[in-house]
Amino acid sequence: MPSKLDELVLEVEAVLFAAGKPLSVKELAESLGADDPRAVQKAVRTLEETYRNRQSSLEVRRVGDRYALQLQEKYIPSVHAVTPVELAPRTVKALTLVAYHQPVLQSVLVRMMGDAAYEEVAHLRGLGLVRAEPKGATLELSTTRRFAEYFGLPSGRTDEIRRFLEQKLGVPPPSAPEVPPGPSGAPPPPLDPDPAPEAGPSGPAPGSDEPLPPIPAGAT
Repeated sequence: MPSKLDELVLEVEAVLFAAGKPLSVKELAESLGADDPRAVQKAVRTLEETYRNRQSSLEVRRVGDRYALQLQEKYIPSVHAVTPVELAPRTVKALTLVAYHQPVLQSVLVRMMGDAAYEEVAHLRGLGLVRAEPKGATLELSTTRRFAEYFGLPSGRTDEIRRFLEQKLGVPPPSAPEVPPGPSGAPPPPLDPDPAPEAGPSGPAPGSDEPLPPIPAGAT
């Protein structure tokens, strides 16, 4: 018989697997009907460590203040052929911003669409549509070859992607976040790296779910 903690770890694993998206400790506890979030937090950490030491294509990744059970990035190309891509409006918005402004820092994307950007970036990375490279204290985001293949683009050149977004999908050019000038007309200060996530679940920024034109599979 597994111990109570071991059983809770397995239950957390099952919920993360079934959810298919990052969940906070509070959301996990509510889903499991657990009265003690601290026990759930401990179970999540145990699950993280278990996957870290296990030979597996999966990993438990922290996304802001949430956790996701997902494929390790190096195994994503192996499942492209059998993975359906369905993008919610907010995900489309995040992908459009990355595609149009790439390479763009994740901290800048957070300024554009709020803390929801963390979850959307994790989702897009899991789909293999966006790659992320460490850049100081944040990540530098750009689209992948998978992005070009999915939309039927001949290449992943930034100018072709922008033209496609504007002409084929009717997406207006997204505007970059405005940074107020420094005192006495001095140049604006550099953008900060990723802010530390606040405690508790982070909901979408106001206006982050505004409708965008649908993106059909294989659009050309």
